[in-house]
Amino acid sequence: MANIKHHLTDEILMGYSAGSLPEAFNLMVAAHVSLCDECRARLAAFDSVGGAVLDETCADAAPMKDDALAATLALIAGGPMDGAAPAPRKPGVLPKPLQDYIGGDLEAIRWRSAGLGVKQAILQTSPDASARLLLIPAGAAMPDHGHGGLEMTMVLQGAFVDDGERFGRGDVEIATEDLDHTPVADIGEDCICLAVTDAPLKFKSLLPRIAQPFLRI
Repeated sequence: MANIKHHLTDEILMGYSAGSLPEAFNLMVAAHVSLCDECRARLAAFDSVGGAVLDETCADAAPMKDDALAATLALIAGGPMDGAAPAPRKPGVLPKPLQDYIGGDLEAIRWRSAGLGVKQAILQTSPDASARLLLIPAGAAMPDHGHGGLEMTMVLQGAFVDDGERFGRGDVEIATEDLDHTPVADIGEDCICLAVTDAPLKFKSLLPRIAQPFLRI
């Protein structure tokens, strides 16, 4: 299990539990809690509270018929068979929720150059937020940028340093509109991250701003 020091906020976990987050952020949470015991336990607590609230809200709902479970099981048994269940994913660099999402581990990623040695792979999600995998060469810096909204970045391989803080595997950096920063990949190995945003980044230098529409960042 990863030695995680940077966790998700209660607000993000409650949004995931309530089903109110965009698809890209749901993917981030699912990937993180698959590696993080602490956040997984906190999420379970929020799920329990939500279940209790739902039970209280539905106390006056019409009761189910006595044979409801048997009828549901009969429908399942009589439904179409899609063949054998897929083989479980093997452990890899990508957490299981990400492997399930893209259909494999690193070999399934279709990287595209983003300039200066950085590569990215944009994941297909709902249009209200974007998700991408980033490969940043060891020792390389991302362009200095701010944010038009919320950006969450989770390390999957290697590490990066930002404003004196080191983020390793499983760690999540949460950046809001008031943060300008320049993350730098650790020199030990190439850094692979999952990054999700709900608004375009605000680059400080000219070249990244010119490339931004093509890179969809």
